[in-house]
Amino acid sequence: MRDDDVGVYVHVPFCQRVCPYCDFAVVAARRLTPALEESYVEALLAELACRRSDFGERPLATLYLGGGTPSLLRPASVERLREAVFRTFAPGEPVEVTLEVNPSTLERERLPGFRAAGVNRLSVGVQSFDDATLKRLGRAHRAAEAWRTLEACRAAGFDELSIDLIYAAPGQALDALERDLAAAIAFGPEHLSAYELTLEPGTPFAQAAARGRLLRPDEDAVVAMMDALELGLERAGYERYELSSHARPGHFARHNLRYWQRRPVLGLGLGAFSTDPPAAGWPHGRRASNPRELPRYLEAVRAGAPPQLEVLGPAVARGEAVFLALRTARGLDARAFAQEFGAPPRGFFAQPIETLVAAGLLTEGALGDLRLTARGRRLSDGVFEQFV
Repeated sequence: MRDDDVGVYVHVPFCQRVCPYCDFAVVAARRLTPALEESYVEALLAELACRRSDFGERPLATLYLGGGTPSLLRPASVERLREAVFRTFAPGEPVEVTLEVNPSTLERERLPGFRAAGVNRLSVGVQSFDDATLKRLGRAHRAAEAWRTLEACRAAGFDELSIDLIYAAPGQALDALERDLAAAIAFGPEHLSAYELTLEPGTPFAQAAARGRLLRPDEDAVVAMMDALELGLERAGYERYELSSHARPGHFARHNLRYWQRRPVLGLGLGAFSTDPPAAGWPHGRRASNPRELPRYLEAVRAGAPPQLEVLGPAVARGEAVFLALRTARGLDARAFAQEFGAPPRGFFAQPIETLVAAGLLTEGALGDLRLTARGRRLSDGVFEQFV
């Protein structure tokens, strides 16, 4: 695990509407009142102060405000959080400061304020440029609002934009996905993330699917969508550097890379996870998690209670090191793996590697480096299961 700097993730759980496919720690709040906003920001600041010592003197590399809908916060609250994080960890240069934004009039009007508050990168939850698809996804916005928000982002001075798309949505056909992709490319974001819709247990979509009331594309259609996304983005000059992530050269999402590289991230807020750096007693780091219920989280912070901690043992850490690295285009560096765990990947996973290479799902380099093949990317979940 590399631990030379730190990233900070701030979870803002409030949503005006909770999407039927969402399994994140969120709180429905049609209107975020100043009192609730203030109490939550105070809790974040208190948690930052309590957890700071676990991350030592590492310089700050990234700050990511996600959710939920963090852009429901007023710019003054975002600025307050950014300043507190920068005071806590001496900034490296430059610090990537990302804010997630949904297309809405309220959030659009706040964009200049967010820029003035020190945000320098936006991730816009477009999901689709097709009104019918957006409606089936349960999204609150429509395509016209998405376009207006993207244009407003540029007008506010943001030159680092990421667009999120969802594919394999209910009732979505290949041609609809191709139109979404063409629209996104035409706008020209620096970064694009494309996520296959997954049915998380307990969500309304999962319940509807169990009752046979959710019509989704079949496996062949989903594979065709994956191929169309990868080919279309490659032709447009975007590099696929992770399974769901594509960027123009020099515009990778540095905060997101931290998770796949197993680098330290301090997670603050409701349901947030941290990747604590290695220390005496936990050479492979620890994982910390916060309560997912708002009253419990606020009470825990008020009481100074620590998050739930899991020390990562060698077996768990080895498996995670493999499948997280395999998510990236670079793949698994066998030499770095051996330095951390005492032997190359074959020393622990010889049989799975043999089987997956023979099946055309993995390639193995001369030094033992591992990468997913094109077929392996399409069947990645099955590949990753071999290392858990």
